[in-house]
Amino acid sequence: MKTLTFSALLLLATPLFAGDIHGTVTAKGARDSANAVVYVAEIAGKTFAPPTEHAKMDQKSLAFVPKVLTVLKGTTVDFKNSDAVLHNVFSPDACADRMDLGTWAQGQIKSYTFKKPCFAVVLCKVHAEMEGFVAVLPTPYHAVTAADGSYVIKDVPDGTYTVKVWHPKLKPSTKSVTVKGDTKEDFEVAK
Repeated sequence: MKTLTFSALLLLATPLFAGDIHGTVTAKGARDSANAVVYVAEIAGKTFAPPTEHAKMDQKSLAFVPKVLTVLKGTTVDFKNSDAVLHNVFSPDACADRMDLGTWAQGQIKSYTFKKPCFAVVLCKVHAEMEGFVAVLPTPYHAVTAADGSYVIKDVPDGTYTVKVWHPKLKPSTKSVTVKGDTKEDFEVAK
């Protein structure tokens, strides 16, 4: 009986194992494989509290930086204007409540809390060529690919998950991925 009780306590005290999901996304039909979002989809019965620290997206050299920002649902994003010209931030997407933060000068910051999972385009009414994206995700397990398509999603607990890839210009991709320690998984997205 003592052995059984000790074993049960040992199992309860042992932390869950976690690893990284890493690999490459090949973006066929795009200039390079940058800016694809790789993420663990909603996990049944699990919710995650948004971070207290705000995420940041800058407006610099007439571009949104980063071009694609990934955040957990409920995260507040600070939008900064680093240019010496007026900028605006708005999204026509219903999932972002068609937000419009107005126009503001260099050095100023305006914030918005993204409450619903979605892929929201962010635009500037002053500069029509500016386009960025905020990927609002249901789990904290996500990454944005580098130009070579590489990505790493850190500290994913062992288990089987639906992993999805979203790209601003290409069709999405979905796979079932079993994580057992560090796990390699490659994806392909195309037109």
